[in-house]
This record gives sequence, C-alpha cells and structure tokens, in this order.
Amino acid sequence: MYRSLLSAFASESRPISTRFAKHTAPLLSFHSSSYANTPIISSLPSISPNLFFSPVGPPPRTCSARTIGSRSGFLGLSRAICRARGFSSGSGDREALEYDVVIVGAGPAGLSAAIRLKQMCVERNVDLSVCVLEKGPEVGAHIISGNVFEPRALDELIPQWRHEGAPIEVPVSSDKFWLLTKNKSLPLPSPFDNKGNFVISLSQLVRWMATKAEELGVEIYPGFAASEILYDANNRVIGVATNDMGVAKDGSKRETFQRGVELKGRVTLLAEGCRGSLSEKIIKGHKLREKAEGQHQTYALGIKEVWEIEEGKHKPGTVLHTIGWPLDMKTYGGSFLYHMSNRQIAIGLVVALNYQNPYLSPYDEFQKFKHHPAIKPLLLGGTVLEYGARTLNEGGFQSIPYPIFPGGAIIGCSAGFLDVPKIKGTHTAMKSGMLAGESAFNVLVDGANMEMYWDNLKKSWIWEDLKKARNYRPAFKYGLIPGLAFSALERYVFKGRVPLTLKHGKPDNEATDISSLHTPIQYPKPDGQISFDVPTSLYRSNTNHEHDQPAHLRLRDPTIPELVNLPLYGGPESRYCPARVYEYVPDGKHGMKLHINAQNCLHCKACDIKDPKQNIEWTVPEGGGGPGYTIM
Repeated sequence: MYRSLLSAFASESRPISTRFAKHTAPLLSFHSSSYANTPIISSLPSISPNLFFSPVGPPPRTCSARTIGSRSGFLGLSRAICRARGFSSGSGDREALEYDVVIVGAGPAGLSAAIRLKQMCVERNVDLSVCVLEKGPEVGAHIISGNVFEPRALDELIPQWRHEGAPIEVPVSSDKFWLLTKNKSLPLPSPFDNKGNFVISLSQLVRWMATKAEELGVEIYPGFAASEILYDANNRVIGVATNDMGVAKDGSKRETFQRGVELKGRVTLLAEGCRGSLSEKIIKGHKLREKAEGQHQTYALGIKEVWEIEEGKHKPGTVLHTIGWPLDMKTYGGSFLYHMSNRQIAIGLVVALNYQNPYLSPYDEFQKFKHHPAIKPLLLGGTVLEYGARTLNEGGFQSIPYPIFPGGAIIGCSAGFLDVPKIKGTHTAMKSGMLAGESAFNVLVDGANMEMYWDNLKKSWIWEDLKKARNYRPAFKYGLIPGLAFSALERYVFKGRVPLTLKHGKPDNEATDISSLHTPIQYPKPDGQISFDVPTSLYRSNTNHEHDQPAHLRLRDPTIPELVNLPLYGGPESRYCPARVYEYVPDGKHGMKLHINAQNCLHCKACDIKDPKQNIEWTVPEGGGGPGYTIM
C-alpha cells in the first residue's frame, strides 16, 4: 500500500510535488467510480475527487461539503507528505510527518481550533502548518447530536456564516417541555431558552466547517485513527500515531497491511469527543482531574433516529423535550423531538448511565417511548432514515479536568464542557477550540505558555454558564421530583447563585445494582412500524468495520464476564449497548460465554463507561470503520 509509494517518493530527487504527480497520474485519468474496485482502492467506501488536487497551495475553494473528507488511504498520506512541515523516519519502521499543530478529531471543537488558528495566521502574516486527523471515513460520519444549535460561538468564529451557505436554516419556532406519564403529557415551563437557536444536523455542519478550514489551508485526513500518544524523553507529548491497518484477527499481516504513521506536532490538541480514548489516557496519566480538584465525570447515552414524516404533520422549528416516562422515578433522562427541514424530524432518548437497574435497556426504553400516545401519531406513516447513538458528558462544572498537559491541551467534549440544563455542548465545544487555537498560536509565535488556554477558559462565557448550571445534574441523584424542584428553585429564584456546589453520586459503573435487587424488565416486541429490532436499526446507521481485524473492544480480564457480570449483574453489557455488540451465548464448558460482535460497534463508548468492573476498554479500530452518519 502506501509504504511502497513512500519508498518511491524517497528514492527520487525531483521536487516532491512532481513525484506526487507522477505516482498519481494514472489515477487522475479515471473518474472516481472507475477505480473504486481496483486492488488499491477496493476497501474504501468512497473516494473524493478533491483528494487528487495539486499538492501546491491550499485546497481549491470549490470543494464541497459532501466531497470533503472521504477516506483517503495512501492517497491522503501522499497528500500529507506534500503538505507537512517535515517528513522523516519515526520510531521503528513508521514514517513521521511533522506539523506545527496536530489536532485529533474533526468535530466542532477540533475544526474551530484549526480555523481560529489559521485565521490568526492570516491576521499576523504567519505560516503555521495544521493537520486534523479524523477516524471516520469522512468528516461528519461519526458526528451525532440532537441538535438545537446556539450560534454564539459561530458568530464569533465566522461572523458572516449566514451568507456563506452554512447548513443552518431552521430557526426554533416553538419550544415545549412535557412531563410524561404512561398515557399523558403534562406541560411544564421550558427551561431551555431556545429563542434565536436553530434546529440542525451537526454532521452536516461540521462538513461545512471542514470546507472553511481547508480554504484556510488546514489539512484534514479522514480514515486515520489516532491510537497512540507520542512522548519525548522528557515525557512531553510530541504528537500521535495512527494504528496499523491490514492486521488480521490473529495478529498476522494481511496482504493489505499498512504500517501506522507518526504525526508529530509542536502542539497537540485532543478533540475526540466524549470519553476520547487518548484524552482519557492523558487525564489519568497526568492526573488532570485531580489537578483541577474536580469530581469524577458522569455520562448519559443518547439514542437517536431521523425520520421523514408526512407533510401535514411537519412543523419546521418545533422543539419538544420530555422528562419522566418511560424511565422510572430514580433514573435521570429525557427525550427530544426536533422538526428539521425537508419533512425530517430528529427524535431520541437520553438515559443517564448512573441508572441502578441492570436489566434496563436504553435502546428498548427508546423504542417504548415512541409508542406514547402523544408521540406515536406523529410517526405513523413515516420512515426512519438514520439511526445512531453516542454518550455525552453530564458532569458539568464540577467534573472539568485541568485541560493542559505538556505539549498540548484537551478541548471540547473530551474535556466535558456540555451545558446540562440546556442539553447543549456544540457551542461550548467550539468556543473551547477557539480559545485553544488562539493559545496554540501564541505559544508558537509569541513564546507564550499554554496555561493561557486555562486562564482564558475561566474568563469566558463557558465558565460563567457552566458555573451557574453546576447543581442541575447532581440534584437529580435524589430522584426526579426533588431534582425538578431544586433545579427550578435554583434557576428561577437564585439564578445559579446558590452558595453551595452539590457533589455527584457514585461513578456510573459503581451505581449499577446487583441483579437480585431487581426484576427483569419485559419489553414489548417491536412492531416494525414505530419500533424496531437492533439489526434493523444498525443497518440504518451505515456501520461498517473490517471483520478480519483484532477486536477493538478489549477485556482486561477475560474471565470477568462469566464469573462476575453474568451471575451478579445479569450480563448488563447485553442491554446497555445500543448495537448488541455484547451477547451471552451457550458454551459447552461453562454454560454461557460472552461473545463480542465488534463489527456492530457504533463508537458510542457506553461499554467503556458502564461496565460494572471497568473491564472493557474501548480502543480505536482501523481508521474509516464505524458508523456512516450523514444527517445526524
């Protein structure tokens, strides 16, 4: 694969742009569909014609949001070699690319950081090289969110966005909040204050942001999963490495084997989203939560579908949130239903992962929710277009870690800036990325200290908003009604200025009760019209992984599922996973054995969080694997 291409580059003395043109010329003579089935490209789900533009200068301004960021394989690496600040041999037999700034994750935080940094380069007439790695097959493929978008950060980042084709077109027209019982809906005062906000698809928005980043000269490489943090002799982070591709389940090298690549940066920014695998290693390894005197992080699992409904039922901009049924009074969570454009609605359920009952299935609770008398009529006659799931941070102000480490910083949901009462984290993720981008620029150009990112965070509206909202989520550890009462009192009477800070309860995994304390939940069978089984939903997520690769879901102790989880907790991993990755199947020797269907994984990270003994470790699979969201 690309190693032979690298050898060809290294062996020739012509300028690298000329060498690149020579080796890609045969490919340039074909339309993308012509070479889709060739041995080199056969494993790639899509190829963008923009991957073949001239390697000199910034990408063409005509690149579209739909074509940017298709999985690039060796072609993307070739492009990286042409653009990187340096190209050298890394550790072992890995090649190394050198940039001024390396960003992991092409979500709202990572792209905002890249855009702001390059804007400052233009303002100061400075040239800094910036690359963004994205594990999804294209930008936006792994992005899922509600999403009622607050444009505050985007107004600061790209003030003219309204005139530049941003996919932000549906303003909120009504905002309702209901308390649900099994058969009724009771209206409550809406705490969300969505005036001036928009109903959007975040996966579409980040594609648009990616075009803006590329216009500024940012290099974006989808299909490359950052799996390793690189350190120098002084334990300073100097970049990341991508994982090897083409490794078989047994560890042998397949014919398509590609060695991972080192991407070295003078500054490294981690923007992996909630429970980022590298971010968690940094937080634990450098004791960043302890350094900030923060509490543990708490999480929820959000499950979402996008439907196309009948014309007469569609009301663009209508926003509905609910709390209560189908969840019990001890389980925090709620639903959302947003009317998008083109007869589409986003509907979902968010379940806090500190729930106690090990028999609870968030997926089945969501399917049950859609049958509520106030919800079902809207869906009848409609069609599900996409399905997906993702965890989100709910710890808020109390759980923010110190976001700086030697050589870089953690930004966005990797650090946990979601505003829980608003159920919004996109605008805060973007703002944190902007602040980190500015700080990185000042570090590289003016010799500043990355500490300024932390200082500026604490001076920003992120800090102000999260501090005011700090007691909302922990108040619900006392139950639904006490939580509603306390949060209403703090919001409407004290306005976030109560002179105390509540603590979170147990970590989510420790909150799980043993199964003997609960009765198994009998969920209704899906009807195939409103509710669906997992395989049907999984198909709608466009999830795809190479089957012949080592499992990216690793058991620290392979005996715990059969000796602990199944007998004590009833095998909760078979229920909390929204993709049925984990199944207990008959085994002749031990009765039942855990089987892991890693190819089903939606990259939601619930298993990494909720496993009672923290025995499951989520790691990145081959780059380009996972869901393929387009309108989530």
